[in-house]
Amino acid sequence: MHGLLNNAEVRWVKAAVAAANNTDTNSAIIDTQGYESVMFVVPVTASVATGVAKIQLEENDANADAGMTVVDGAVASAVSGATNDLASKVLVVEYFKPRKRYVQAVITSTVANIAFGEMVAILVPLQRPAQQGSTVLAKGFGQS
Repeated sequence: MHGLLNNAEVRWVKAAVAAANNTDTNSAIIDTQGYESVMFVVPVTASVATGVAKIQLEENDANADAGMTVVDGAVASAVSGATNDLASKVLVVEYFKPRKRYVQAVITSTVANIAFGEMVAILVPLQRPAQQGSTVLAKGFGQS
């Protein structure tokens, strides 16, 4: 039996972002060569009513922000209905079998303040077991 650590690689890709109503910031660019899927997870840590929190994926043939294009359908968003109703929840978006080699996540906030926590990417390699990268300090595995 294999757990998630054998089947997925975890990477830290973005520091937390302070509350703002005009956030537009990118994760680290992920090289997806050798992977069949990448998923980005970002928590919302604070929200003000009417604020819009969004994560969207972009891709490129080059390892560069310039030339990134939006991945159709790879978007998740939420609108705050009351102060902090989005807090302690996450936005998640996955891209299965990327068409282009390099992928990044873009988080945005509009209308009213949204704060984001630190973002991680979870990658599924074509070959297993998955090897954890340099942003993983240590790992453990329990089994009963």
